[in-house]
Amino acid sequence: MAKASTGTLYRGNEGMWSWVAHRVTGVGIFFFLLVHVLDTALVRVSPEAYNAVIATYKTPLMGLAEIGLVAAIVYHAFNGLRVILVDFWKGGPKNQRKLFWGAMILWLVVMIGFLPRQLMHVFGG
Repeated sequence: MAKASTGTLYRGNEGMWSWVAHRVTGVGIFFFLLVHVLDTALVRVSPEAYNAVIATYKTPLMGLAEIGLVAAIVYHAFNGLRVILVDFWKGGPKNQRKLFWGAMILWLVVMIGFLPRQLMHVFGG
């Protein structure tokens, strides 16, 4: 007898969700880089407009957004290393769950080191 489908491909396993998060962070980083190149190129067109754009980046909201950007970059980097190990290490597929949690622990350590300094910078402490 066939098992009934639950209606979703994502069953909550680490591998599947890390795949989704890797794609989402990759797209987010791409768009950040696109905006960064465009706003930096603005200095050649109009230095006044460039200065106005840069001034908007010095707000607390953008300082908090930088935390999200760093979190995405660090996750994407560590998960990318995990993917390389899963793909090219003989024991990778068997240990992918351990590799996922190892990457998450490294991500957490880096973010714990980054957050206090960034929050002091954002809120002037």
